[in-house]
Amino acid sequence: MMRKISFRPLQALFPAVALMLLVATSAQAELLIRVTEGADSAIPVSVVPFAENGSMPAGDKVSSIVQADLAMSGEFRPLPPQKMLSLPSKRADVYFRDWRLLGQRYVLVGELTRNGDRVEARYELFDVNREERILGETAAAPASNMRSLAHHISDKVYEAITGVPGAFSTKLAYVTLDRANGNARYRLQVSDIDGKRARIRLESKEPILSPAWSPDGKKLAYVSFETSKPVIFVHELGSGERKKVADFPGLNSAPAWSADGQSLLMTLSKDGNAEIYQMNLQSRKVTKLTNHWAIDTEATWDSSGEGIFFTSDRSGGPQIYYMAKPGAEPRRITFGSRYNARPRPDASGNYVYYVHQRDRAFTIARTNLKNDEETVLTRTESDESPSVSPNGRMLIYATKQSGESVLTVISADGGAAYSLPASEGDVRDPAWGPIVR
Repeated sequence: MMRKISFRPLQALFPAVALMLLVATSAQAELLIRVTEGADSAIPVSVVPFAENGSMPAGDKVSSIVQADLAMSGEFRPLPPQKMLSLPSKRADVYFRDWRLLGQRYVLVGELTRNGDRVEARYELFDVNREERILGETAAAPASNMRSLAHHISDKVYEAITGVPGAFSTKLAYVTLDRANGNARYRLQVSDIDGKRARIRLESKEPILSPAWSPDGKKLAYVSFETSKPVIFVHELGSGERKKVADFPGLNSAPAWSADGQSLLMTLSKDGNAEIYQMNLQSRKVTKLTNHWAIDTEATWDSSGEGIFFTSDRSGGPQIYYMAKPGAEPRRITFGSRYNARPRPDASGNYVYYVHQRDRAFTIARTNLKNDEETVLTRTESDESPSVSPNGRMLIYATKQSGESVLTVISADGGAAYSLPASEGDVRDPAWGPIVR
């Protein structure tokens, strides 16, 4: 007999079935940004409004987007433009003494030039104390794509200061639920990490779960319920084509891509119990990686692409386990609570993040894999579905704030946070996309 799945992230597994509608249109309901906490150790930086040569597109200014990007990382504290003593656009006009008086560590200046249907940005980043340029570049983009240009500049500035690639040009996938007029509508959406430029990729009367990005950022795997049961699909974002890849008897859930994009980890119960499998996407052959009476689920690869973290109740309640390679003897990772689930390792291989029960609250915690130290990162009580940014410096998760369903982004150490509430309905199941060069 199949055991009942009772893990909290998998509560709503078998609702009634409805027709699923495939769409790829602009969304009317974007996420909104709301800063909730700042970090005391944030680096002071000035993003001077860029000079403009020629008519620029209406809407957000490039420098404003860069300023917002750096602020939401939690690692920077941008100076408001109204507090700046001058607005230079090139090195000759940068008076470092003035910026030191304002307590600034770095200053970014630049100018935008319109050339037909394209905009060119020339920008420079200066270390105020050393009075030297640490970044200088010219970048261009279509005038209709100024947000991408701004996110690119943010990535470059972030990397020049921290030595770590920026993740501002990456994408988020998430699911929204709108219960307007008593009719549930689930929408799989993709947006910028600040919630802008959201697009609906899939819409349904029934649940959509567990979106997972392919390593090239061109596909999403997810679970849908359009055939009276959970089924795993792979969705080509460019063409809108989707393929059913796992439709075995029982449970098909929790897809996770391999680093080469050639296989998926997944949870199947086709043999009567929930186990971890690996599917070769070319041959569709599945290989069982766990074989235990307990429920094994929510598998994901570690940063090396060799080992696997997963959730299992083999110790009596959900805990995080690790296999050094597929099929190896699992080792328990978490011990500090009766409930730890949904593991998500970071890119460095130093930490694994997960949902952690503390008293009656569900929070986000992390374990240092070098010394086994556990740290609770959040103070909310209904946290779920953590996803780590591809550079390992930020984390997004779903939670409730004042009864409102939101996505919250925090710095990896929990020191800063901002929320992305949906303008309509609830938002859940976030997945942070890869850095695509």
